[in-house]
Amino acid sequence: MDTSTEAADFDELSSSCSDGEEPSSLPFDRDRHISYLEMMYQMLPHYYQSQEINRLTLAYFVISGLDILRALHRVDKDEVVSWVLSFQAHPGNDKDLMNGQFYGFHGSRSSQFPPDSNGVSINNLSHLASTYSALAILKTLGYNLSNINSRSILMSMRNLQQPDGCFLPIHIGAESDVRFIYCAAAICFMLEDWSGMDKEKAKEYILNCQSYDGGFGMVPGSESHGGGTFCSVASLRLMGFIEDDILSKGGSSSIINLPLLLEWCLKRQAIDGGFQGRANKPTDTCYAFWVGAVLKILGGYSFIDGKALHGFLRTCQSKYGGFSKFPGELPDIYHSYYGYTAFSLLEEPGLNSLLVELGITSIAALGF
Repeated sequence: MDTSTEAADFDELSSSCSDGEEPSSLPFDRDRHISYLEMMYQMLPHYYQSQEINRLTLAYFVISGLDILRALHRVDKDEVVSWVLSFQAHPGNDKDLMNGQFYGFHGSRSSQFPPDSNGVSINNLSHLASTYSALAILKTLGYNLSNINSRSILMSMRNLQQPDGCFLPIHIGAESDVRFIYCAAAICFMLEDWSGMDKEKAKEYILNCQSYDGGFGMVPGSESHGGGTFCSVASLRLMGFIEDDILSKGGSSSIINLPLLLEWCLKRQAIDGGFQGRANKPTDTCYAFWVGAVLKILGGYSFIDGKALHGFLRTCQSKYGGFSKFPGELPDIYHSYYGYTAFSLLEEPGLNSLLVELGITSIAALGF
């Protein structure tokens, strides 16, 4: 995968757009979105330099995005698989698995730098989010995950789980919140082995994150947040603690407060049709997935105003391809990917469906 950070030239793409065309008047333009992701696959614009440490995550947005758009044939699968596998950290021996270090996937080449002449490590080593992204890419490309050293990933991942059940993303210390429980749960799910975490402890931590208003915060006692709510609900679903489409089954015995959660999620759709991540915040493309996916897992997605959401998302669709965070801005990979996932949830023709709790297509996750 060519990862040059030269500035991308949007002129050629934009020249195909009619002058004066408003984004809200454009239908979902699958071909232009494919062109946008192909461009990101070939070279990243210079303003992604600050995201170099997250190179694998950026690649996940591109590869999985192309899969949603049914254009995965546009990439060299063998080349991408080889590139992703090159980021895995490997222990020297079994004893190393108990040294506290996490042997997952590095986020980029810069996180693989060896210690300097004084023995000081200047890298961030492997990371839970990068490991999730790596496995999601490999699964999307049809790679058999039994070929990787999953034992070293899972055994060392237990070193990251804290006494309260949450996870650090990296062994040298960092913030811990439900994002990293989600990464751990998704990793175990994809590897089909739950030895990498104590599910009961993780469940208790998540349950302590549900707020008085029904949403989930990133940590216990914090404000309800769209991303935190997705990570919490999706983790519980992946771990088998809540059923799929639980609303249709009554949910009377659910371990979470379903009525409040449903109310909180539905209140996040604003008057402009988009979704906000928190109360009294502006709508944002990505929350059409983060909140919409929660409703999909619960079985309440049909309660949203799909037509209004469709209209809001079109205002964030760039004439260059891709989606921006807010209407009228340039697109970026992150919001583009969640724009595609949002349209997939809306059952846009020509797109693959999602296994939302895993964040990849159903075809990639389940083979259908």
